[in-house]
Amino acid sequence: MAKKGTDPTMDKIVSLCKRRGLVVQSSEIYGGLNSCWDYGPLGVELKRNIKDHWWTTMTHRRADIDGIDAAILMHPKVWETSGHVSGFTDPLVDCKECKARFRLDQLDESECGSPAYKGRKASKCHEDGKFTEARQFNLMFKTFMGPVEDGASVVFLRPETAQGIYVNFLNVQGPMRRKIPFGIAQIGKAFRNEISPGNFIFRTREFEQMEMQFFVHPSEDDKWLMHWREARMQWYLDLGIREEKLRFHQHTPEELAHYAKDAYDIEYEFPFGWKEFEGIHNRTDFDLSRHKEASGVDLTYYNDETKERYVPYIIETSAGADRSALVCLVDGFREEEVKGEKRTVFRLDPRIAPIKGAVFPLVNRDGMPELAHTIDNDLRTKFKTFYDDKGAVGRRYRRQDEIGTPYCVTVDSQTLEDQTVTIRDRDTMEQDRIPMDGLKQWLGERLGL
Repeated sequence: MAKKGTDPTMDKIVSLCKRRGLVVQSSEIYGGLNSCWDYGPLGVELKRNIKDHWWTTMTHRRADIDGIDAAILMHPKVWETSGHVSGFTDPLVDCKECKARFRLDQLDESECGSPAYKGRKASKCHEDGKFTEARQFNLMFKTFMGPVEDGASVVFLRPETAQGIYVNFLNVQGPMRRKIPFGIAQIGKAFRNEISPGNFIFRTREFEQMEMQFFVHPSEDDKWLMHWREARMQWYLDLGIREEKLRFHQHTPEELAHYAKDAYDIEYEFPFGWKEFEGIHNRTDFDLSRHKEASGVDLTYYNDETKERYVPYIIETSAGADRSALVCLVDGFREEEVKGEKRTVFRLDPRIAPIKGAVFPLVNRDGMPELAHTIDNDLRTKFKTFYDDKGAVGRRYRRQDEIGTPYCVTVDSQTLEDQTVTIRDRDTMEQDRIPMDGLKQWLGERLGL
């Protein structure tokens, strides 16, 4: 039974993730650390597969995008110039009754909108709120570099990966001899001291971003924004995410960031509502112009053919790796009855499934385990596989369904006679027999690997 105020589907997903080694709370043996999560053996495979698929799509299959890996710690001037030091804030209020702290936009509104917030209620104490005046709280984590902890040694854990791309614009454009338009991609950790984290791995203080900044001529910004808007939506559809669960949200003038000309969010209908997990933004020339002015380094682009010099506009695609993983988990989660059998299954695209194939001996005798091990060792040279010989084969199928394994291979008595194996499909639960020596090719074709 779900706890009061929580969604039963999310409770089941969180419970299954812990039980099967996908995601667990950080430092759990010490009571856990709020909003920080550890990816277990299967969870790290899932997220890595998502990141690898994104990286391949962006940097391997396109001839106009290069990748980098910028440092997490950057010169403090980067964050002053970008506006994060002065403007990366949330308005907070404190409840004088329960002493809890809240983001102003997450309090329950009442008809009374007085400056003292009288009439609003804090979700923890459920008493008429007596709130302090709102004050701004910077979301960046601050630390010190070097042996002395003073103002001169302050550095920040980056709240986004994009700035590492902007300050490396010339370091990519020059050595790679890039002409506009071109992009720079990066996957990396970012940190935000979120006041109200929650919903499992959706909003956390430590997270990974998959970002690509595409540099374009100012006259072509609208065209490229629409191109990347459609390309990014199609990427999720190609992963099998249900179309009816996805939508665009165009930012209103009130929602637009101060640097943005236009912006779209890709939203998914989670059990806790429609939420954004990727943004496609027209950032204009704001970032390069700011860094050009502050650093004194010329970040303009010169077109040899047209003899034109200009500061490129930037079309940004920014996806959360953790949020994308949650989308795949939520969208693929099923509790169903097929052919009279009840099961829980993650219908994950085979390209991102943690385990690509499981190998079973039907029974632990007659040479079947030895042959199954041989098959598993051969497949393991190309795919992530799992060997299981414990329990009835039906139970072994169910265990693999729960973690999204697309195919199960069973060695039985017929295998000993004709060198064929049984292949069982996760989604249809249908079984076929194929020659053992063609198994690797058969799986590779269906896994897209």
